[in-house]
Amino acid sequence: MVSTYSKVRNEIQMKAMVWTRYGPPEVLKLQEIDTPIPKDNEVLVKVHAASLNAGDLKIMRGESFILRIMNGLRKPKHKILGDDIAGQVEAVGKNVRQFQPGDEVFGVSNFGAFAEYGCFNEKYLVRKPGTLSFEEAAAIPMAAIPALQGLRDKGQIQSGQKVLINGASGGVGTFAVQIAKYYGAEVTGVCSKMKFDMVRSIGADHVVNYHDEDFTKNEQRYDLILDLAAHHSMNDFKRALSPKGIYVCIGGTMSQYIKTLLLGPLITLRGSKKMRIGFGNPNQEDYEFLIELFEAGKVVPVIGKRYPLSEIVEAFKYFEEGHAQGKIVITVDYS
Repeated sequence: MVSTYSKVRNEIQMKAMVWTRYGPPEVLKLQEIDTPIPKDNEVLVKVHAASLNAGDLKIMRGESFILRIMNGLRKPKHKILGDDIAGQVEAVGKNVRQFQPGDEVFGVSNFGAFAEYGCFNEKYLVRKPGTLSFEEAAAIPMAAIPALQGLRDKGQIQSGQKVLINGASGGVGTFAVQIAKYYGAEVTGVCSKMKFDMVRSIGADHVVNYHDEDFTKNEQRYDLILDLAAHHSMNDFKRALSPKGIYVCIGGTMSQYIKTLLLGPLITLRGSKKMRIGFGNPNQEDYEFLIELFEAGKVVPVIGKRYPLSEIVEAFKYFEEGHAQGKIVITVDYS
């Protein structure tokens, strides 16, 4: 199947937002390039929707030396950005067993999402249920998975706990609020005042305006803090924890992330409070768990704005301004 497909597909081009140098959103250029051919363990997906993540922006700008080591010091190794995809399987490599042409899937692409077609490893994909649209599915992978694993695995969330989500109105934050409520927590969301109504609508019991109030300096203490913004020092976060509280950092600046990675274990060793780093590790089991929550109506993807692929530069600019509520989704129109 693949060899025959390859001969035909070699003559067909696709549209993609191509990225050849680090910089602002304007470095992304809509171009026509060859449609890729799946390797043995890959699936070729006709992309119907993708979504933006803070990591995409950091990688695009080459914000840190560490990111440049991973993705190319002088110029990016990959031509196409984007991690979250949802679409339909067009062809499969010879070793693929989970999927076949026609299957609707979503998952993590590890680059290549901002294009009409992409080749992605089958182990990072899962079948899309009919109850989710392509746009909703594209909002999930790099937001819902870190939220779930940060709360459940790193944060050891328990019913009745006081949980604070710092950055509650963003992509990860909107999933985190809903997942924390599913586990029976009393949830406080931190965001700007203009996003209060949305954060309350998805279940937050309390909302703090970070412009007017510093939650690390009041008398309230939290059993679990999930930090997606990292605008405070580790000592500030430690002070806001209950005696056996847990702080989990899964967002913010690279410097804060590194500080937590290096200093967190030392702080943890000195007392009962724990300071941890969270990573998103997509896997079939957690995708299936989240799909159950979506189908039961316990968690709903929050999509703040949609842009067509051709307007992705404007989408990133809007994202940088910090006005987005939930996820920004990129749609691909083949009409």
